[in-house]
Amino acid sequence: MALGYVRPARPEDAGEIARIQLLTWRTAYRRMFPAHVLANLDEAYLARGWTEAITAPPSPRHRVLIAVEQGESATTTVGFAAGGPADEQALAPEEPALGDEVAAVTDLLVEPRWSRRGHGSRLLAATVDLWREDGFQRAVAWAYDADEAMKKFLTSTGWEPDGAGRALDVDDMLVPQFRLHVDLSPPTD
Repeated sequence: MALGYVRPARPEDAGEIARIQLLTWRTAYRRMFPAHVLANLDEAYLARGWTEAITAPPSPRHRVLIAVEQGESATTTVGFAAGGPADEQALAPEEPALGDEVAAVTDLLVEPRWSRRGHGSRLLAATVDLWREDGFQRAVAWAYDADEAMKKFLTSTGWEPDGAGRALDVDDMLVPQFRLHVDLSPPTD
């Protein structure tokens, strides 16, 4: 029987995070982005960025977590989440700053072959727990309009669209996104 858990990422995890990011984008986003854009993504470049995010985050409230599946014979990194204080990348066009009490998901991906095993839920729950410890009151996340799986996942966990939208310019192709938000108040029993 396999055991799934989440832990803070370590520098030696950067390569696996980059591999998962690249594979997941090329699989899940193949109909959203031009093929040549996905083909030209560089895994080593992504790994360097993840190493920096893990070893030199912009603040103690910025974190990278990984999801692990531990089986009888192997332990496998299967997904990751990154987030921290909402910055300019969390904003809609011409929107003022969201405030110090707002956190943002910057990445939340599970490798497709490991999906539907609870890894995304564990990553999101661990991220929310850390945000609450850090005093955040609300969180936001951007999703691609065409990413039905992410929309369904986030809304099933209590996130709701907040009305903000934007479009990313990917090689002269506009890829629409919408923003979701959630209240981080601890649940009352």
